[in-house]
Amino acid sequence: MVANAVDSTRAPLAIDLVDVTKMYAGRVHALQGVSMRVPRGEIFGLLGPNGAGKSTLVKIMTTIVRATTASGTILGAPVGNRPTLARVGYLPEHHRFPQYLTGRQCVEFFGAMSLMRRTDRKRRASEMLEVVGMAAWGDRRVGTYSKGMQQRTGLAAALVNDPELVILDEPTDGVDPVGRHEIRDVLLRMREEGRTVFLNSHLLGEVELICDRVAIMLKGRVERQGCLAELTQDSRRWRVSIEGAMPSWVAGIGATGEDRGRAHVEFKADDVDELQRLIDRLRAENARIVGVTEQRESLEELFMRLVRDVDGRTSAVGASNVNASMRIPR
Repeated sequence: MVANAVDSTRAPLAIDLVDVTKMYAGRVHALQGVSMRVPRGEIFGLLGPNGAGKSTLVKIMTTIVRATTASGTILGAPVGNRPTLARVGYLPEHHRFPQYLTGRQCVEFFGAMSLMRRTDRKRRASEMLEVVGMAAWGDRRVGTYSKGMQQRTGLAAALVNDPELVILDEPTDGVDPVGRHEIRDVLLRMREEGRTVFLNSHLLGEVELICDRVAIMLKGRVERQGCLAELTQDSRRWRVSIEGAMPSWVAGIGATGEDRGRAHVEFKADDVDELQRLIDRLRAENARIVGVTEQRESLEELFMRLVRDVDGRTSAVGASNVNASMRIPR
């Protein structure tokens, strides 16, 4: 995860959601008071298992689904403000293009739905097909495309209206490793241009590589939100390795061990000065230090810890049925 995330309490916000709820028929509480802040110019990752409410939240943001209750803003306008969508690009998870249209026609059609002028949408369609690596296939029918090629075309369609905010639901689904790398480059370029990218993905490794901050949803609630350094602060540890035997006094600092002829000690320390004092003392005793590394939970480890019960079994993570006495707001 990148380390240049800005302070979300001070930065202008692309998304500022407050207490968003959604109740479906059968009293299924899909969203239970979701609040979320996404600064402009960042890549933000939304994570969660199937049924956690991610797609419902995205559909509320794009006015496809009406929230039971919601307040907040999207690009400075109230949630549900349809004219704002002209400044938003959107790639659904299971998008479908007419098989008889060419990729270029599909991208231009998305531009027309955003009320772009004909000359502008034709120019942008060509540019975006080039960006996603589909220029050579742009004039062939979508029915001849592979799944990965359709995903690339969908990404071009999401970018055709030159959006300030781009909402992508599983953009690399079905894309090969080379294609995923190229799409990551596109997303990073979008951030460099000052756009905001809201990324819903199950590929935790990719999210960790490019996202400035993330939110993890479980059972319709945001359980954690922030940059990875903040979310994994409690797991932060240092590992110092030396050649030869570790001095006996080091055992009082942390867990010691040996690996491939090298001794190491691992300990928790928020103060880097404490780490420096250990290194200075080891050097004073002529210990040969061969490695100093910071250890933290990965995003995958954090995610799995949150979705498991205390007994180690995967917890129920989908939407919940609420008490029958609860009334659904009109």
